Amino acid sequence: MEAGMEVGVEAGTAGAGVIDDYVAKLSRTLKGPEGPKLDLVTEARDSLLDATEALQREGLTRVEAELAAVEEFGSIGEVAPGYQEGLSVSAGRRLAALLFVSVPLTTLAWSVVWRLSPDDPATYAQWPAWFLPVSRALDILQLLVGLFGGMALFALGRGLRRIRRPRLVIRSLAVLVCVTLPVVGALGATLTLSSHHSSLFSSYPLSILAELLSSACAGLQLYGATRCLRVTSRRLVTA
Repeated sequence: MEAGMEVGVEAGTAGAGVIDDYVAKLSRTLKGPEGPKLDLVTEARDSLLDATEALQREGLTRVEAELAAVEEFGSIGEVAPGYQEGLSVSAGRRLAALLFVSVPLTTLAWSVVWRLSPDDPATYAQWPAWFLPVSRALDILQLLVGLFGGMALFALGRGLRRIRRPRLVIRSLAVLVCVTLPVVGALGATLTLSSHHSSLFSSYPLSILAELLSSACAGLQLYGATRCLRVTSRRLVTA
C-alpha cells in the first residue's frame, strides 16, 4: 500500500506541479505505519492545496501560488521530523497494544495446554527439580512484558503530553521485545522437551494450536519491534 501510494503520487506529478513533487518527496522521506503515513501526507497535500487556492484568489498564477504555498509550509527537512515523530508514536502504540494483548493470551493458552495435557499426573514427579521454578519464571517474565506493554500503551496515548522523550519509550519497548523473545522461546522449548512423554505432548492438538498462536504473535512482535527501531533512528528523526 505504501509503495502504491508513492507511485500514485509520483505518477500524477510528471510535470504536474510543485505541490505534487513536494508531497512525493515527503512521502519518500517518512517511514512508519502505512495508514497513519497516508493520512499525514494527505493532510499535508490538502493544506497546500487550500493555501494555493487562497493565494490564487489574491491574484497569483497557479505556479506562483504553489511555490509560495510550499515555501510557507516549510522545507522537507523542516517538516519531516515532526511528522516522523507522529509516525513513530503510532508504531509504538501498535507494538504496545500487541504486547498488552498477545502476551497474556499466549500465556493463558499454554496454561490451558499444560493443565489439559495427555500426561499422567503421576508422572509429574519424574520432571527435573528445576522444571516448576523455570515455568514460574517464564510466566512472570511474560507477565512483566505484558504489563510494560500496557504501561507503554498508556504513556503513548493519554500520557503522551507528559512525556518529554517518547522516542525512548518506543525504543525501549522494541529492545525489550528483541531481548525477551529468544529467552521466552528457549525456555518454552526447554520446558516442552523436558516434559514426560514429550512426543505425545508435541502432537497434542491443543499444543499444536498454542504453538501456532505463539509463533504468529512472536512474528508480529518482532516485526513491530524492528519497525519501531527503524522509524526512531537518529538519521530519520534529524533528517
